[in-house]
This record gives sequence, C-alpha cells and structure tokens, in this order.
Amino acid sequence: MNITRLAIDNNRLTLVLILVAISMGLQAFLHMPRAYDPGFVIRTAQIVTHFPGASPERVELLISAKIEEVVKQIPELDFVTSESRTGMSIVLVNIKERYTNMRPIWDNVRRKVDDVVKDLPLGAGKPQVNDEFGDVFGIVLAITGEGFSYVELERVAEQVQSHLLRLPDVAKVEIYGEQEERIFIEYDNTRLAEMGLSSSILSQTLQARNIVISGGSFTLGRERISVEPSGNFESVEDIEYTIIQSPGAQELLYLKDIARVKRGYVDPPESLVHASGHESLAIAISMREEGNNSELGQQVQQALQQFYQRYPHGVNFDLINFSPAEVDKKVSDFISSLGQAILIVTLIMLATLGLRTGLVVSALIPVSLLLAVVVMNFLDIGLNQISLAALIIALGMLVDNGIVMSENILVQMQRGKSALEASLQSAAELRMPLLTASLTTAAAFLPIYLAESSVGEFTASLFKVVSITLLCSWLVSLTLIPMLCVSFLKVKVKVKTNIKVKVNDQRIVVSDESIELSFNEEFGSRFYRYYRGLLLLTLNYRKTTLMLTFIVFVVAMSGFSIIPKLFFPPSDRSYFKADLEMPTGTSIRQTQAVVSDIEGYIASELVLSSDRLDGVTDWISYIGDAGPRFILPHRPKAPSANTATMVINVNSLTVIPAMMAALRAYGHDKHPDLDLKLKLIESGPTVNYPVEVRLSGDDSDLLFKAAAKLKQKMRNIGGLVNINDDWGQRIKKLEININQARALRSGVSSQDIALSLQAGLSGFELTEYREGKELIPVILRSKLTGQNDLNQVESLAVSSQSTGRSVPLKQVADAALVWDLSKVFRRNGYRTVTIGAQLAAGVNAAEKVEELKPWLAEKSERWGANLSYKFGGDHESSAVANKSIADKLMVAVLIILLLLVAQFNSLRLAIIVLATIPLGLIGVVVGLIVARSYFGFMTILGIVSLGGIVVNNAIVLLERIGIEREHHRTQLQAIITAAQQRARPILLTTATTVCGLLPLYFGGGEMWESMAVAIIFGLLFSTLLTLVIVPVLYAVFFSVNRQ
Repeated sequence: MNITRLAIDNNRLTLVLILVAISMGLQAFLHMPRAYDPGFVIRTAQIVTHFPGASPERVELLISAKIEEVVKQIPELDFVTSESRTGMSIVLVNIKERYTNMRPIWDNVRRKVDDVVKDLPLGAGKPQVNDEFGDVFGIVLAITGEGFSYVELERVAEQVQSHLLRLPDVAKVEIYGEQEERIFIEYDNTRLAEMGLSSSILSQTLQARNIVISGGSFTLGRERISVEPSGNFESVEDIEYTIIQSPGAQELLYLKDIARVKRGYVDPPESLVHASGHESLAIAISMREEGNNSELGQQVQQALQQFYQRYPHGVNFDLINFSPAEVDKKVSDFISSLGQAILIVTLIMLATLGLRTGLVVSALIPVSLLLAVVVMNFLDIGLNQISLAALIIALGMLVDNGIVMSENILVQMQRGKSALEASLQSAAELRMPLLTASLTTAAAFLPIYLAESSVGEFTASLFKVVSITLLCSWLVSLTLIPMLCVSFLKVKVKVKTNIKVKVNDQRIVVSDESIELSFNEEFGSRFYRYYRGLLLLTLNYRKTTLMLTFIVFVVAMSGFSIIPKLFFPPSDRSYFKADLEMPTGTSIRQTQAVVSDIEGYIASELVLSSDRLDGVTDWISYIGDAGPRFILPHRPKAPSANTATMVINVNSLTVIPAMMAALRAYGHDKHPDLDLKLKLIESGPTVNYPVEVRLSGDDSDLLFKAAAKLKQKMRNIGGLVNINDDWGQRIKKLEININQARALRSGVSSQDIALSLQAGLSGFELTEYREGKELIPVILRSKLTGQNDLNQVESLAVSSQSTGRSVPLKQVADAALVWDLSKVFRRNGYRTVTIGAQLAAGVNAAEKVEELKPWLAEKSERWGANLSYKFGGDHESSAVANKSIADKLMVAVLIILLLLVAQFNSLRLAIIVLATIPLGLIGVVVGLIVARSYFGFMTILGIVSLGGIVVNNAIVLLERIGIEREHHRTQLQAIITAAQQRARPILLTTATTVCGLLPLYFGGGEMWESMAVAIIFGLLFSTLLTLVIVPVLYAVFFSVNRQ
C-alpha cells in the first residue's frame, strides 16, 4: 500500500484526518496528567519492631539479626540494612532495581516476617511491615491558632482530614504533630504499700474489669439468644470507680481513692510540628494514582476557602508545600521553552528554504508534535520536565524528515518532473532510509529505557517520547509533506550545466587530466566550491585526514579529566532542607528548644520584610520526625527524639546560598553540639552524603578504630564539612544489677523489679479504653514519673506483685551509670559504620573520592578479611546509574547495526555509520569546557542522544551515494555529488536541533544544562566532521580511485 499516493489522491480526507489529529492533540494536551518529575518505583520496605527496654545490642541480636536472616531468603533482594536502637529495630529491605511489580514481593516479605514472630523474645512486639514507604504527600497544610488549645486544633485537624479525604483526587491524608491520647492512672508508692497493694494487683484488677467477651448464647423456644455481659469501660468515671480489694482484707476501695485518673497525652511527646515558629499540626495530602496535580490543587484551594468560612477567626491554614503550583510553573516554563524552540526552528526553515518550502516543512512541526501528544496520552505518558524536554530534543530532529523529503521533491521538480511524479518518486526513494534513520535515532535512546536503575526509570520517558515523535514525523513526512508539495511548490526547471573542476594545487596528488563532474547550478555557489575543494583535498589525503581526526579525538578524550563530575545537579525548587541532629540521647524537649532558637533567628534576620526584599517566606519544622515524603527524592529518616527536619521556603532561588550560609554560621556559633546539614532539594534519587564510605566487619574494635582514622583522613584532605558517622556518640545507660539473694530474702522477683521500675519511671500499658471508634491506652505510672534523678531511682519502691509488700530498690539491687552504644547499624548481616561528609563550596565529590581511594586501598591490605570498605553517596549512585546504561548499550548497538545492514545490505556501510558516533565526543568535551559545565548522568544521556542524531546524518548521506551510483556515476562523482546534495539538509537539521535546544539550555535549569551542551557542541563538531569523514571512510572502505 502506497500511503503517499493515498494521501495525495484523497487530499481532502487527508486534510480532515490531520485536523482531527490536531484537535485530539490539543484536547489531550490540555487534560494530560501533569507532574514536576516522572515517578519511579520505591523498592524499599520498612520493618519496625518494638522491644521496650532492650539495649541496642540486645535488639540487634534478638530482633534485627533474626529478621535479616529470613529476609535474605527473598530471591529478589538487593541488600538489607538494619538499625537497632534502644527498644526498637528498623530493618530496610531493598529490592533489585530490575523488578517493578512490587506487590507479590512485599507479600512474600510479610510471609517471611510472620514466620519469624515465633522466634522473637517475650516482650517484643509484632514486626510491622510498611511497604508504602514511597507514598508522596505533595501538599502539606499547616494548621495554627493563636489562643486555641491543642485539643481544639486537633479537633479541627481531624475534621479537615475527613473533608479532604472526600476530594476526588485525594488518596491519603495524614496528620503530623498529632499527640496520642492516654488515660493515666497515677499512684503513690507509699499509699499502695500502706494498703498492701502493688502495681501488678492494680493491673490484674483493671484488666479483669475491662472486658469485651461474649457470654455465649442459649436456645429459647425457636430462637437463639446471645448473652453479652457488661464490664468494659464506657467512660473515664468507670475507670475511677473500679473496685479494688486489698489482699487479705475485706475492705473494698474505689480506684480513685488510691490513685489519680486523668486524661492526657503521651509525655514526653514522640514528635512535634512548628509552622513558621508556632506550634502547629500539619496535614499531608497524597494524590491518588493517575490523578491530576493541577485539578488536585484546585480542589484543595476550594476546600481552604470553605475552611476559613467554617472555622473561627484565628485558625489559620497555611500551604507550606504545594506541589500543584510547582508543577504548573515547571510545566509552564517547559511549554514556553517548547514554544520558543518551535518559533526558532520555524524561522530557520523560512529563512533557509524560502517561503513556500519553509511553510511546507514548518507544517510538519505542530502536526507531528500534536500527533505525538495523542499517542503519549494513549500510553499514559504525562507532562513533566522529562517528557517536555524530550519533545524539545526531538523537535530539531523531526524536521529532518521533512527537510530531506521536501528537498528531494524540489530537486526532482527542478529536473523537469511534475510535482506529483516528484513527490511519489521521492517518497518511494526515501521511505525506508528515513524510517531507518528514525529507528536508529530511537534505538540510540533505548539504553535509557532499558536501564535497570531508579535514574533510568526516572528518565525513561526520553526514549518513549523521542521515539513516538520521530515516528509521527516520519508518517507525516510521507503523507502531509508530499501532499503540500504537490499543492504549493512551484519551481523553474533548470537546465543542467557541466562544471569542470580542475585541481592544480601541488599538495594534491591527481592526474594531469581534469576531473569532470556534473552538478546543478545550485552547486555552483561559493560555499559548494569551497566544500568541493575540501572534499577533494581530504579524499586525496585520506590517511592523513583519518590520522589527524584520530589525534584530535585522543586529545579531546584526555580533556574529560579536567571536567568536573557531578552525578545529578540539585533541583531548582525555591526551598531547601535543614536536617538537625543533636547528640544521641538528647530529649525531644531539648531538640525543640534548639529548633525554636533557630526559628527565632530566621524570623528576625532572614524573613522577608520592608528592609529585606529577598528572603524566607515561611517554613515548617518536624521535631522528632522527618515529616512526610513531600517529594519523591526526599527519604524520611526513622523518628528519633534528637533529630528534626526543617523545610524552608524562599521567594527566590538565588537567595538560597546566602540563607544557607547564614544558618550554617549561626548554628555553628550558637549550638556547637548540633550537626546541621543544609541541602538543596535533589533532582533525582537522593543520597545522604555526596561523599560516603561504608566500613563493614565483625570485629567491632577494629571497625571503630578504622572509622576514626578515616574521619581524620577526610578532615586532612580538606574540602569536606560535617564529617560524621551514623552510629553517633555513646549514650548513658543506668544498669540495675539485681542481687538475687537479697531479692529473694525481700520476697521480690526480677519481674517485680522490672515492672516496678517501668511503672515508676515511664509507666506501662494496662488495658485500652474504647471511646467511639478510638482506642485509648490506659497507662499505670507512679506520680514521680518524669521527675526522676539517680537518688530517686535508688529509693524507688519495688513491690511484690503477689503480696503487695514493697522495699526500696537499693535494698535488692545496685545501680550503675555506664556508657552504651546508641545505635547499631548492619548491612547484609555485617556491622557497618557509614562515614559521610558534605561538600564545601566549589568542591567536587568525585575529586575527593579519588583522593581517598589510594589511602583506603593501602589500609585495606592491613585490614585483610576482617574489614571491608565500599564507597557510597554520589560515587555509588552514579556508578549504578552509569552501569545500568552501559549494560544496555550493546543492545542499542546491535539494533542499530541490524537496521543499517537491513537498509544497506552492507556491513562496510554499517561500520562507516557506527564509526561516526565517537566524532561527537570531540565537541562534547570542547562544549563542557567552554560552557564550564559538568559531566554527569544527564551528560551521558546527551551523548547517547547525540549518537542517534549523528547516525541519522550519516545514513542519509550514504543512502544518497548509493542512489548516485545507481545513476551510473563513478564512485568519486557519486561521493561528491551526494555530499553536496545532502549538505544543506544535514546543516539545516543541525541548525534546527542546535537552535531548538537553546531554550532548554537557557531555561531548563541546571539539570538540563550539561545535556544541552553535550548535544549542541557535539552536534556542531560531528556535523562538520561527518560531511568530510564519512566520504573519506567510504572512499577507504570501497577503495575509491583518486582519479
């Protein structure tokens, strides 16, 4: 089927179909899902197990190690890490990046974890598997209210949560800073001792009283009657009026007579939230799958208007993180860049091809792009900075099909053929070459799509969108372009004239006879005369030309060593993060005090004001918690009382360095024990530290000594700041050494002592009180809880749980204050210390890693098998990402080779095409040095993209040489004629691609800078070299006679 003839013969139907495609494209474009970045699968699950009172080493041995053992049985496992801290085990299960369907894997993890429950020690909680670790809460709403109590704000937050959950595009709504409610039963040790009671007796009485147990059922006639005994607590008063009987006595007492029952919250709190310095609650909103960010933003904004009308004056709702606004701005900026690129490319077409031909080729641009949008929408590819950048990259390449087609039709018409005959013959001649060129370009992007890494997944839409756009361009070039050429192109038939080119320069070895070549008048211009002369020169000095090219290539490759390395640049979002970490063991109230002090400094020195036009607008502080995953790259840490995370918004991206410098200086001066890490928001997958080294081994002493020496080495090499390890400082622990003989004589057991300590120091849960749908724990604790010092601990009354008799703790045990590990980290079963560092201004992570490598290699020989090391941070992430691309490069090369051999039926021609790919690297090096850019993952994507464009140019040139040979020209005539005829289309494609990428370079942000530089400079150099080197290679491979 000849689709070109169908399109021309049915031109009105073709026009209607084009209008339908345009209409569908516009409709799809307006309603496509929009996001800042494309998502990628979070392949990490978190397993949390509580083991109250256990030291980190006991948690490691009895909980973490056992969970790790069963997790290692999962075949899809990449690696497993664990953090054992006092009373808690946190195990992270990381799955290999080639797996995308996570549900069956997480189900298997749950089954494995359920199997290990029976092996856990008594007192350990059931492990909780969280496989929704990657849920993103792109909208964070802070609720504050001056003069309102916490209870009132909590009630407002719960009502807001309920309302937001009804919005169409909302999946989850979580409240941060919410305090868990408790019913406290506070007793006096002396009073209990007088009554012969103990905390155990109170516990047993309350548990027996508060029941929800069926009384069975019986048959009454033909009916079955169920029996439901009362007994469960219906109110706090029910708890107060619980009857207590003293052992060995007839006297009955109410609980309120011997203890105080009150309602309150967990003290100390587990986490707190501040919004711009005020105590607050935070509402985090997650969008449903396949939701629309812009529509979600509109729904939330409308809900906010209702909240202000519904709730009293003074209750404020502040949007701290609002991803819909970020998405709209980012998408709008890229659409603007795309529009600029379209305008630039169109102007180039009109300026170089003339009005009629320029308009014909320019028609290809909107039709191809909108048709591509229709296909993107069908394949669920949304609008984000990656897909829109792919459209910009494809823009310059897609016009190549139209330029080559229209140029060929124009030449045929100039030779005297009718417009219809010229269009049909050109389409038949170019159908397969253009398809091959489009497919080979798409194949060059294939490794990005196939890469088995998060970064590859993050950028996978580059391949999809470029491939779709180029294939749509090919289709339009075979239908719309010929149809428009038939209707609009008018040319004068030019008579061929023979131009004799004599080369008499003494440096060129030619025969005395002149070389007679036939050209159109078009090739008689000065440009073509110079170009022919250059071709003849290089064709006569082939070996010299190739040798010089090789030398230039080698020199250029050496230039990579002086180019800075950067895996992924930071995002251009107008906010940054501050991670605060106090010494391990710091109370949450002390952490809150430090955060409040820093907030006070921000409010007084950095916030926007009449005197300060640029600065901080607002912020949110998560104390004891890292908050929600408000963007995908953010990886919240496990809750800890000594940590806090602040997200600080500014009015301009340019002021962030100054804000960070001021905060860093203030934190260093005012809080020397504070580890303050200030970070820009990441663009891709996150890393904790740019420079990171993991030391692993079984010998803890050797491990800690090696870690100390490594930290000192990192300080010595300079350029690294905030150097620390993840184990932190040792913490104080009070050891209670029970004297079993004295305890036996006193009538108390080890269990009595442990329960008395727990009740007296922190309290323990007796039962639960149900209020509506809420379950509120009932906590038994001493009145001295929270007011303890060492003397009070030693004098704490220890009660016999059976007799109620009590004795002072120091009578049955000795207390000793010791230092203990604060945390224990493991990786794949080995204790692992991670030493990380931030970078000083202007310092490159790759350079510092290279400085550490020799030192670590030398030390590794001394450590032997007892200790191993591995780099993490940017080095590991970039290595994994680059390897994932490199592993799939051969697939792309083989596909391109197959396409080329299928097109040319020649291995020699295929090798010539592939040999042109490295030529672009010369320009890449020059461009990165001139533009003072960096080499990173996005640069590699630019090089991969460049390879596809260079291949495209070589294909159309070699195809033309073949056509000229079919016209019975000599090999030398065919080479020079084809090179001249394809020179303008190749140069135009280069011009449109380069100029089309300028808006991406100037407006795409730092993330796209190096990629645009690689393509622009690489294409400029490779095009110039391709126009010369491809003819030379052809002459070498086919032994073309110089005469």
